Amino acid sequence: MLGVQTVDDCVTTYNNMKLKHNHRYIIYSIKDNKTIEIEKQADKSKTYDDFLKELPEEEPRYAVVDVPYDTDDGRPQSKLVFFFWAPDTAKVKPKMVYASSKDILKKKLEGLAKEIQANDVSELAYDNVVTELKRK
Repeated sequence: MLGVQTVDDCVTTYNNMKLKHNHRYIIYSIKDNKTIEIEKQADKSKTYDDFLKELPEEEPRYAVVDVPYDTDDGRPQSKLVFFFWAPDTAKVKPKMVYASSKDILKKKLEGLAKEIQANDVSELAYDNVVTELKRK
């Protein structure tokens, strides 16, 4: 592999999500070990649970999710979280490609609040993610 590249649409769609708050999540995949592309995007009517259902059980993915939650003093808040999904059931080579290419995408996505890597769906539980977001 000579190096994975991102498609311009990956950054444009993320910037629209960040500035216009028009998406709940964007899921990215690597096509043919060459390009990071948008696999799925969802509008604000979708939920965090909808996002979890979209993740493949045996393949890695990247995602950015606008995670809504309430602060400790009850104020509604949302943060953009970068997820690196690398399930334990995925084959080794795809996990290595995704792991080595993660920063290529992440560096282009400015304004992310947190990065979370998960190898099991239990690590993606909403309450766990909110706990991470509330950590200083």
